[in-house]
Amino acid sequence: MALNTNKSLRNSVMYQVFVRNFSDKGTFAEVEKKLEEIKALGVDIIWLMPIHPIGKVKRKGTLGSPYAISDYRSVNPEFGTIEDFERLVNAIHSNGMKCIIDVVYNHTSPDSVLSTEHPEWFYHRADGSFGNRVGDWSDIIDLDYSNHDLWDYQIETLKYWAGYVDGFRCDVAPLIPIEFWLKAREEVVKVRKDCIWLSESVEPGFILYMRGRGLTALSDSEIFRAFDISYDYDCYRSFLDCIGGGSLSEYAKDINRQEYIYPDNYVKLRFLENHDVTRASFLLPDEKILKNWTAFMFFQKGMALIYNGQEKGVSHLPSLFDKDTVEWQSDETIDLTKFIGKLSEIKHDPVFTDSVYEVKSEADSFIVAVHTNGKSKAVGVFSVKGNTASVKVPLDDGCYTDMVSGKTTEVFRGMIRNTGDPIIILK
Repeated sequence: MALNTNKSLRNSVMYQVFVRNFSDKGTFAEVEKKLEEIKALGVDIIWLMPIHPIGKVKRKGTLGSPYAISDYRSVNPEFGTIEDFERLVNAIHSNGMKCIIDVVYNHTSPDSVLSTEHPEWFYHRADGSFGNRVGDWSDIIDLDYSNHDLWDYQIETLKYWAGYVDGFRCDVAPLIPIEFWLKAREEVVKVRKDCIWLSESVEPGFILYMRGRGLTALSDSEIFRAFDISYDYDCYRSFLDCIGGGSLSEYAKDINRQEYIYPDNYVKLRFLENHDVTRASFLLPDEKILKNWTAFMFFQKGMALIYNGQEKGVSHLPSLFDKDTVEWQSDETIDLTKFIGKLSEIKHDPVFTDSVYEVKSEADSFIVAVHTNGKSKAVGVFSVKGNTASVKVPLDDGCYTDMVSGKTTEVFRGMIRNTGDPIIILK
């Protein structure tokens, strides 16, 4: 595992920016203008989706996917210049935040610099043509990590960007040999001592599918050998099941399982949405239910993720392939900015840094989650179906401050009255 992963990452809030669709102009400069607003959400780390040029061959949509990269060592001119990028990163740092960028190392666009200069570094079909191992990714071609010259190039590229940024979000990292990631971490630390490594881990079904074809597909347990943070996809399917009418207790079991199958310093990226999945407010159109799930996401053990627009309750997921600017102000938006800011403030409490974590389902309508660290305790009660009831909690009878609302709430005979709003108590 990544032995030096700092548990304080669990107190952090990450904000994901899709530069193209973040603003009408879609530039680094426009992101820079919004940094104070992002900081006000309690954000610690900004993740910029791929900043590199996009290929033109087999491009999807009018502008192409940012994950079909043509040159790892330059920036997309649509976003600005390298100087504009550096100015943005410096501004992020000046606002007390860190910056990580997307690393897309499983594949490139068919017309990438590497496909021209080093075709031997790619996977080839039986007829010798370029190809990819996952059929619907028709706009990319796969790299072949059996060639160690490719390793050297990719690691040198990481070291170059580590001179600018504080870390990397690594796209479909499980499809690349863990030995590469271990070597990359070992080398990058020479440039960026506290480099942050986030893996886009994948869903269990996809791991089995890839392994069934004899291809590399790393489990989260393997990923944690080299990465500080992995996605929460091992629980995402059961989350979708329970909001669709399935069992809340099964979801709780999946979360609890993480406590004993992963290393002591594991950090999960907790999210309700990102650029690949449906917006939270689309799945959860009831504002009270949306707020409960948002509060639970922040309360969970791990780092919290906000995808640009989530703080306004935007329900439309921007296209990856076309200009599709986030509608920051529309009839559908719900202003969650102050709510998220309060949750971020709570998340920075030391009890969330290093705790024993347990989640329970009460009446299949409420989540009761507990962080325990010595005498310190955080108890969260979340009405994830918007119900009102008295709920059993692991607290002594007495009056407590609900950190979300700021109001006093009472525990009587081991029960707390939940009126449908999230409750978080720090003891």
